[in-house]
Amino acid sequence: MPVLPISRGRTLIMGVLNVTPDSFADRGRFLSTEEALVQARRLIAEGADILDVGAESTRPGSDPVPEQEELDRAAPVVEKIANEFAVPISIDTYKHGVAERCLAVGATIVNDIGGLRDAAMMKTIKQHGAAAIIMHMRGTPKIMQQDVYYDDVVIDVRTFLAERVDAARSKGIEEIVIDPGIGFSKTASQNFQLLQRLHEFSKLKTPILIGPSRKSFLGSLAGRLPVEDRLEGTIAACCVGALNGAAIVRVHDVRAVKRALEVVDAVRFAKAD
Repeated sequence: MPVLPISRGRTLIMGVLNVTPDSFADRGRFLSTEEALVQARRLIAEGADILDVGAESTRPGSDPVPEQEELDRAAPVVEKIANEFAVPISIDTYKHGVAERCLAVGATIVNDIGGLRDAAMMKTIKQHGAAAIIMHMRGTPKIMQQDVYYDDVVIDVRTFLAERVDAARSKGIEEIVIDPGIGFSKTASQNFQLLQRLHEFSKLKTPILIGPSRKSFLGSLAGRLPVEDRLEGTIAACCVGALNGAAIVRVHDVRAVKRALEVVDAVRFAKAD
């Protein structure tokens, strides 16, 4: 049975669950295991199809955390969610040790912002029969915004993802999703280009995920809106992405985005009477 419940009739919602003290969007609100579990229940009640648990902030300029600290934050949350719900759980990490432990206690998806460039990570995913989300980013979150020159952002990102997909398939990983990395090593203009031309990634024959939720490129419009005022922009970006081929959207505001996407999907998949 496939790990990812990809549907040809609607866009899937991945709910973001950050268990970090320095998340740009949640500001450490769900750092304790119990607070995280309450939020997980809320996201599922609002309609999340997948939960994405992240225990290291990857906002621009952020510092990495030690592997054991990331494990201590993430693994108990993943295990408790898995024990209570049947919803697929994604672990947002580029460290194979974190992925290994979280897959062992209930996660079934690895969301790797590092582009699945670690051979040990690929081995771990294969051994657990997990799905892989392969994202594009240059460098590390600490310095990624220092490297934003592209000949053509869409072609360059697609070329990178094509190579990584081929590498993952060569290692026997069967379920693969690609993420062009909106907000990672991109200018605001490049992020909008990725959304505009998202359909060009369909050439890779894998489901596409986008994660525009509350990101700074949305705040670059209308007078530099703060994080808490980017809901409407997030909804718009998700709708554009879905219309241009996204199979999954990764968001903090599940209920609002889900309601908007119900209309988008009704248009996308409408059939003549």
